[in-house]
Amino acid sequence: MATVPPAPVAVKAKPKLGLRAWMEAVLVECDRAAVGFEADPVHDLRVAIRRCRSLADGLMAMDPDPSWKEMKKAGKKVFQALGGLRDMQVMQYWIEKLSNADDPVAVKLLAHVRAREVECKQEAFKELQQFDRKQWRQWRRSLPRRAARVRPGSVVFKHLALEKWTAAYDLHKRALHTRSQTAFHELRIGIKCLRYTVENFLPREHTAWGADLKDLQDFLGEVHDLDVLWNTAVQIAAFPDLESRTRWRQKLTEERSKRLDRYREKMVGKQSLWRVWRTELPSGAQLRAAAMARLRMWASYLDPDFPHSQRVAQLSLSLYDGLKQAGLLAQNSEHDSRAVLYAAALLHDVGKAQGDKQHHKDSFKMIRNLTQPLGWRAGELQLAAVVARYHRGALPGPRKKSVQLVELSDRHTVMQLAGVLRLANSLDTHNGTEPHLKVALDDKVILVQAAGYSALDRSAEEVAAARHLLEVVLRRPVLVRRLQEAATSTPRRSRHEARSS
Repeated sequence: MATVPPAPVAVKAKPKLGLRAWMEAVLVECDRAAVGFEADPVHDLRVAIRRCRSLADGLMAMDPDPSWKEMKKAGKKVFQALGGLRDMQVMQYWIEKLSNADDPVAVKLLAHVRAREVECKQEAFKELQQFDRKQWRQWRRSLPRRAARVRPGSVVFKHLALEKWTAAYDLHKRALHTRSQTAFHELRIGIKCLRYTVENFLPREHTAWGADLKDLQDFLGEVHDLDVLWNTAVQIAAFPDLESRTRWRQKLTEERSKRLDRYREKMVGKQSLWRVWRTELPSGAQLRAAAMARLRMWASYLDPDFPHSQRVAQLSLSLYDGLKQAGLLAQNSEHDSRAVLYAAALLHDVGKAQGDKQHHKDSFKMIRNLTQPLGWRAGELQLAAVVARYHRGALPGPRKKSVQLVELSDRHTVMQLAGVLRLANSLDTHNGTEPHLKVALDDKVILVQAAGYSALDRSAEEVAAARHLLEVVLRRPVLVRRLQEAATSTPRRSRHEARSS
């Protein structure tokens, strides 16, 4: 008689990475958790929600679409409702692991935990019933498409990871200094944010760092579990006498110290993983370039005609370089004026996301409200905001509120850059012509030759008005002429070459 083969053991598939996969996991785990709110489904649902919210945190910095914030808020309600339940389930695990069934402290703790678990399940069930799955499915379709505009592994995500690294490292230093429960709990959250950013956005770094990041998160997570267990025991007066209190305190301290020692082995000293990770993230000129790439990405989500802004940025730099080579621009040792101009040109039309009318004022407010990007000097983003404000409209007079926000030593620089941007913006032909121009100084007259420009075109009137600010700042007339095609393509042959041919 043939033997019946044993039933296959169900192995939980490894979850796919990416926003779409995690948003789908939230829906799946909601159904699993609602069956009985057992420990594993509750944990898996919280992980899925936490990852979605962590991804949204990073992507919100580049894409200001309000759906990200709404998705985070919807997930937070369920996440918090499950938090108390998860604490009770984890606490039960530690009580059973660290004590005997006849320990009076354990008996009292378990009774408290089981009673609270029933209450927490009721609260979680109520919140899960109110969770809007239909809206979540709509976000699952729309938000991953928005997130896909940034390629995994790009320098933009490396800049984001450096932000998370910096925040987590600051928490690390504070935790080692204060050694408080709160500080180590916040450090765990900081490392978790770094881990999720690397795992979902930087596949190469995740291959190298993933295992260590998970270990560190586990070490600090268990430290937090032990702290919660002790605080609960004290709160409910679980100790019948001093001996039991001392015994439990010693036991929990030993377990806690083991995990903190393992954390310090990896994260303290010359071979610290903090140092290893930092060397793989942007620094110096690469960091400034990464910050600019992130600003460019932010603008691309908002600007309805971002190709125009990119052309204006190219023209602005060409005009700036030509004027600088001619010795007409004052130098500012405090700031990178060229980078400020480039940022202002890329961002000057982000205000159009709120409507075309007075969009230059909206652009100013939106840029000014951005967080100073890592790698930029203090105040440079504010200068870019003022420069972008005056790419059109009224001139930047000294009594303007936006100009008064700028230090006196920087106002002349702002005026120069605004004059450059103003003229460059008017020179974009919108007719498919490749943006290109040349600058020359001819007997105190600044000659700007621009591809596609025509003195008989209606846009010539705009150019004539736009050059005024630059003329005032540089105290020289500016003439704009058409750049001949031959000058940009085939070089002119010499007389000797012409005769020989």
